[in-house]
Amino acid sequence: MARVVLSIGSNLGDPLANLRSVVDELGPRLVAVSSVYATAPWGGVDQQDFLNATLIADDDELDCRGWLRFGQDLEQRADRVRDVRWGPRSLDVDVIDCGGVVSADPELTLPHPRAHLRAFVLVPWLEIDPDAVLTVDGSAVGVAELARSLDPAEVAGVRRTDMALAVS
Repeated sequence: MARVVLSIGSNLGDPLANLRSVVDELGPRLVAVSSVYATAPWGGVDQQDFLNATLIADDDELDCRGWLRFGQDLEQRADRVRDVRWGPRSLDVDVIDCGGVVSADPELTLPHPRAHLRAFVLVPWLEIDPDAVLTVDGSAVGVAELARSLDPAEVAGVRRTDMALAVS
């Protein structure tokens, strides 16, 4: 049912292997995968930098809640612990956009309510979909425009690495 944009991140254990686990699990459903980016942690908790990437996937069998469950299952398999908000994590899988659905449901708010504020989501997304659009406050806004509206230092802090998330 839904094409989905997922933002994935990790800064515990083997972060690159944790990100690769998502790519591997998506298999043929994977439409596009960004480069791997190193980014400073967001939210003010002292911790090591994250590895982040953005993925686009498509599966006629999954609706938006199905994608949420998919991400939560992968986080659980990676031993994700939710002790500290915005704290370190083995794996974070966020549903950013799901077929353009807009939802205020507290379990699955779509699009992701803070995606438009996060360079570590927008920069990799633009790499794989330069024409991407995100609904913000009820209006469709180009992701490129959203990225330009952020603090340039934050955007510059999203650093492309030479690591890759090869599709198995």
